[in-house]
Amino acid sequence: MTEQATEPAHDTRAARSSLAEIALVSTRLGLTSFGGPVAHLGYFRAEYVERRRWLSDAAYADLVALCQFLPGPASSQVGIGIGLLRGGLVGGLVAWLGFTLPSAAALTLFALSLSSFDLADAGWLHGLKVVAVAIVAQAVWGMMRSLAPDRPRATIAILSALVILSLQTALSQIAVILVAGLLGWRLLRAGDGPREAERLHAQIPRALVVAAWVAFIGLLVALPLARRATDSHVVAMVDTYFRVGSLVFGGGHVVLPLLQAEVVPDWVSRDSFIAGYGAAQAVPGPLFTFAAYLGAVSDVPPGGVTGAAIALGAIFAPSFLLMVGALPLWSLVRARDAFQSALRGVNASVVGILGAALYDPVWTSAIGGPLDVALALGAFGLLQVWRVSPWLVVALAAGAGQALAWG
Repeated sequence: MTEQATEPAHDTRAARSSLAEIALVSTRLGLTSFGGPVAHLGYFRAEYVERRRWLSDAAYADLVALCQFLPGPASSQVGIGIGLLRGGLVGGLVAWLGFTLPSAAALTLFALSLSSFDLADAGWLHGLKVVAVAIVAQAVWGMMRSLAPDRPRATIAILSALVILSLQTALSQIAVILVAGLLGWRLLRAGDGPREAERLHAQIPRALVVAAWVAFIGLLVALPLARRATDSHVVAMVDTYFRVGSLVFGGGHVVLPLLQAEVVPDWVSRDSFIAGYGAAQAVPGPLFTFAAYLGAVSDVPPGGVTGAAIALGAIFAPSFLLMVGALPLWSLVRARDAFQSALRGVNASVVGILGAALYDPVWTSAIGGPLDVALALGAFGLLQVWRVSPWLVVALAAGAGQALAWG
């Protein structure tokens, strides 16, 4: 009788200890993981695979492959997936909160402080806009080399950029991604895919997997209808950020053009958008927390902390639903060449979309003369050649911008 009575209490204490550990580790990563999605994956591997041995290298590679295939922020999804594997549904939520809240809070505070400044004359703000040129250029350069290294994929990337620059709408970006996936499926050979992928054992009931897919598809369909049926700006915000979070392939910087098309200039001014994007480079954690800044700085109520919370929750909700729905199924489908071929086409189109964003809105909003070009080139050199940390480059650029304004 005694053993039977104490076992549940022991299990409860173990579960609480596991959740506390997930919270501690993910929060520390959220405070220290600078450098963007690829760097985040390196931090995760060092912490979760090498140091804590929560999963094997093979399982980690399998999880990363899943998150690269799904839309949304890959590094955040990997963190959610590890939380799901370690602590179930609550563990996934705790891992997401720990990794996300530090940067979201910092960007929200930055947004709230903008009302104290004259944006038209702020030299430091212009420096943030210019450094965004260097950061996006570095992302385009790196992604071009890895995702579009051959003639067919480079062609997809170039055609994608041409379409985006000609038809600057959110619908055109979604269409480009879908067409590129079809082209990849039909024309690009995936090569030798993994044959003995390690199965990921997630403690997620089948009913919850089905519910996650129903919720994801249902919200994607229902939110636009609800938006048309009501004048509520809250509904419009949830629809916009949920849709962006559902349809961004490649994560990271690729969210920029979709968000820009959705919120500028109706909700957020062009200057505020670019300033926030520059500031987002100076904080650790996922770039998708840029949505918290946009929600806070919105010219249409609710802004502030409420707007930040709505935007943040809506843009990450698809990632959470997709991970709950897809994680138990991934080992069954990932070895199929058709999936890998489609993903190659999608990734190539992502390069083109980001290249188009480098010109508009990033370059057109930031570069006004030779000194701006020089500052952008200097920042690019620090990032690409000298490998200086992005947060330090952002701080230097903001200071240089202010110095130029005083000069």
